[in-house]
Amino acid sequence: MYKYLKLAMAVIFVSTLLMQPVYAASKTTKFKVTLVSVELVENNHVGNEWFTTAYINDKEVKEGGSVTLNLKSTDSVKLKAYAEEQDKIPDSSSSNTAIKASSITKTINKNLKVVVTENRGRYSGNTAEWKFTFKIQK
Repeated sequence: MYKYLKLAMAVIFVSTLLMQPVYAASKTTKFKVTLVSVELVENNHVGNEWFTTAYINDKEVKEGGSVTLNLKSTDSVKLKAYAEEQDKIPDSSSSNTAIKASSITKTINKNLKVVVTENRGRYSGNTAEWKFTFKIQK
């Protein structure tokens, strides 16, 4: 009888240990992610009419806009920045990154650099550089 009780206690103990990660993974944390600024850092004759936008976990956001996310520790904050020079034949580029929610312990700023290359004309090959600054708050 004592042997069966000991075995039952061991099974219960192991089950408890296995259940904790599932419970911990299902807990969500709220994050506020803001597109703080979009800045043209350098423009070497690429163009002067631009369209820019950014995405936070696939939600479009304009400069100054925010998105609130409820994420599990296994999820990520996904950031994407996009810049397009607007003329007859537009030049565009994008940049993206993902930050694990479990690694965000305090407010952080994340910059994404987007480099757009002129594709035609006498300035072909020249570049323009954009800097998108995101703020992630826990």
